[in-house]
Amino acid sequence: MKLFIQENDYKVWRVVTNESFIPKKRVNSVTVIKKEDEWDKVDIKMVSLCDNAKEIWDKLKATYESTSRVTKSKISLLALDYELFKEKLDERIKEIFDRFTDIINGLKALGKTYANKEMVKKILNSLTKSWEAKMAAIDH
Repeated sequence: MKLFIQENDYKVWRVVTNESFIPKKRVNSVTVIKKEDEWDKVDIKMVSLCDNAKEIWDKLKATYESTSRVTKSKISLLALDYELFKEKLDERIKEIFDRFTDIINGLKALGKTYANKEMVKKILNSLTKSWEAKMAAIDH
């Protein structure tokens, strides 16, 4: 989110992180607050975004970045999903791969990664006996 906002308009990002924006101007080397009828398009845009931007950002950050304890808990749950990963009954290969990718992406977002060789081995070992001939072909 941070990079998205910064990329689109860095001034907006400054409002999000610095709370309220009050349009100001310099008069005789002194900074004074602009009257509302002096606001330009940039001032209007900045003011319209600032009412709750900082509060919203803080809530989003807390929700998605979480505390270290919550992050560790999420990693533990996803790592358990990874370790116990197996093909489900009547599951197609695309569904297997999508489910596996969701787990790997979740772990990666939280800073936990596995080597490609390890992930390939894990997914191949998760398949049932019906895939044995195809796995043997891949292995050689």
